[in-house]
Amino acid sequence: MKVRTISAIIALLIFIPLIWVGGYIFAGAMGILSVLAYKEIIDLKKSHQELPNVVKVLGLISTVYLVLGNYGTDMINYGHILVPIFLLLLPTIFYKKDRYQTKDAFYLAGAVILIGLFFNLLIVIRNVNVNILIYLLCITIVTDTFAFLIGMLIGKHKMSPNISPLKSWEGAIGGLIAGVVISMLVYVNLIAPFSFYNLIMTIVLSIVGQMGDLVFSKIKRENGIKDFSNIMPGHGGILDRVDSIIFVIFAYMIIINLF
Repeated sequence: MKVRTISAIIALLIFIPLIWVGGYIFAGAMGILSVLAYKEIIDLKKSHQELPNVVKVLGLISTVYLVLGNYGTDMINYGHILVPIFLLLLPTIFYKKDRYQTKDAFYLAGAVILIGLFFNLLIVIRNVNVNILIYLLCITIVTDTFAFLIGMLIGKHKMSPNISPLKSWEGAIGGLIAGVVISMLVYVNLIAPFSFYNLIMTIVLSIVGQMGDLVFSKIKRENGIKDFSNIMPGHGGILDRVDSIIFVIFAYMIIINLF
């Protein structure tokens, strides 16, 4: 617990100033984090066979391109998303079947698009309104923190024992309540007056964030690992820390564009 707390404090001391400064410094930091997240994905040997080095480099280029290729306040367009599909599918015709298969290409392209879109959206949202990014991060951090603490204290009913044995329904509900209440206070003080639309959106985002955590826990379970890496002692890797916020960011973009 002590190591976990110290790592969290150090991470916050680094990340909060980056959010505050924004601009090219924040974008560059997101580019670096995307590269680390990409490495964690290609290291999941059970999800795919060993990838050729050329393909790994193409995936890396595609990831950075998606994150930084359209720096500004606009979302990635279809042309940007097609780049990794093009770069990673075509090489399959130059390798023997057992060296680089189309299923490996689809796996890698999907992972690159997920990582690239996420870190790009962090930059876009920061550039549009830093307070919205703070609100979304608050949902994730508060929900995860209280779900962990309440689950540790009173958790008895397992939420998904086959995926994440330590998660409980008590923790999930406690995390949801705390996440919604505190995040709504942030929202009404930094962004806009209270509305039931914003309340419902916050509830949905808190739930989706917890589901995202389970999705990435399932990925780790399928690959027989505890953490994606050990870059943050007590916390694991980059993907261990952004699993919930990935789904929160994506769900937020869906909500504001469709409803």
